[in-house]
Amino acid sequence: MVSFSDFQQLDIRVGRILAVENFPEALKPSYKLTIDFGTELGKRTSSAQLTKYYDKQELIGKKILVLINIPARQIGPFYSQVLTLGVPDENGQCILIVPDLPNAIVGGKVF
Repeated sequence: MVSFSDFQQLDIRVGRILAVENFPEALKPSYKLTIDFGTELGKRTSSAQLTKYYDKQELIGKKILVLINIPARQIGPFYSQVLTLGVPDENGQCILIVPDLPNAIVGGKVF
């Protein structure tokens, strides 16, 4: 079991997807995302297996939850700097975790 202080070490933020590109080099169908976290944190990149439920155009501007304080991970030729958070469907496909109200602040920290 983790303690509350362990949880507090996770830096989960609201990000807004700015750009989405195909990622044909990935082993599993994925997109390359550019995500904005506001002026304090700037932009970061993420690889995310979202192709089952999300078209590239519908992802643009979408607010999502992202773990930002992890080391960058190289996936093929791409560096994923943050972890886009989702939950699985019955087949293990990713469903994004998103704020349920539009006024969630970009860069806002989960508490």
